[in-house]
Amino acid sequence: MTGRTGRTDRRRSAKPTIADVAALAGVSVSAVSKVMNGRDGISAPTRQRVLEAAAKLRWSPSATAVALRGARTRAVGMVAARSPDVLATDPHFTLLISGIERELAPADYGLLLHIVGEEPGAEERAYRRLAEERRVDGVILTESRIGDARFELLRHLRLPAVLVGTPWQDDPIPAVQAGGQDAGVRAAVDHLLGFGHRRIAYVSGPQDRVHTVFRRQVFETALAERGLRPGRTLSSDFTAQGAVAAMGELLAADAAERPTAVLFANDTMAVAGMNAARRLGFDVPRDLSVVGYDNLPLGELVYPRLTTIAQDLVQLGRAAAAAMFGLLNIPHAQAPPTIHPPHLVPRESTGPVLTGPALTGAG
Repeated sequence: MTGRTGRTDRRRSAKPTIADVAALAGVSVSAVSKVMNGRDGISAPTRQRVLEAAAKLRWSPSATAVALRGARTRAVGMVAARSPDVLATDPHFTLLISGIERELAPADYGLLLHIVGEEPGAEERAYRRLAEERRVDGVILTESRIGDARFELLRHLRLPAVLVGTPWQDDPIPAVQAGGQDAGVRAAVDHLLGFGHRRIAYVSGPQDRVHTVFRRQVFETALAERGLRPGRTLSSDFTAQGAVAAMGELLAADAAERPTAVLFANDTMAVAGMNAARRLGFDVPRDLSVVGYDNLPLGELVYPRLTTIAQDLVQLGRAAAAAMFGLLNIPHAQAPPTIHPPHLVPRESTGPVLTGPALTGAG
């Protein structure tokens, strides 16, 4: 009897835990944590129950736990809402990440990359996990979208964020981008017009991306300003397969309507488009000129070498990381990165428009 009473006394004298508070209030441990941390997402009645349970049990967060919550994780997050297959064939993100790491590493920070695919809601869930588990001090966003809801979500989660690119609309979240964003597309149009091209097509990325819509508008405006009707535009998905399909559709048109030059949204698509054109019997650049976007190393390794619009992806990554340090009030000793405007890099995939009676692939 005495032994049983002793065990009971020991249980009663045991220090209460957050799990005890949750059980008494009838809520989850995470709900107790949110209440004690003053975070949103908890109703007033639930908050009151938690506070009453904590008072009844005389429980409060330990000083160690409070200190840990205020500590830096020394990590910055990035969530890529693309399939691993797309990322594997598109070095765009690799160059961007290279720039980010060049800033993070000297400050003893790391990049936590999440590849979540394109399933609806997957990116939102990833941000919620990063915030709730305190795994990063902030996040770097890419690929601003029409109707972008991520900004409001990250404010709700109290997670500092920096956007690489043009925001959908004015927003307090800082964005890093080069000035003169229209310069590259305009230079490409002038380059092709100088070679005599008048039927110029454009193969863009998904229409929910801000930069996709912006570049297409620049392309159409540049042609209109020079007295030409906008060339044919097709939407794709940034993949090689999408480019092949788009090129097949463009080159299937009658000779009088078939484009003599095509501008692609990225270099991966442009290279795939060139290969597709050659398989269909068209020579590049004799029958068809091709222009890419990004100036990836890939463009100099193919034949003919790819004419492309260069954007400073490494410097954009550096600038995004530097902006994040500014948000976090972290001393940053490196010189501010300079981001050059997009500019044309002419190579052998573009040339004079064919003036003969028919194109090679016309049949």
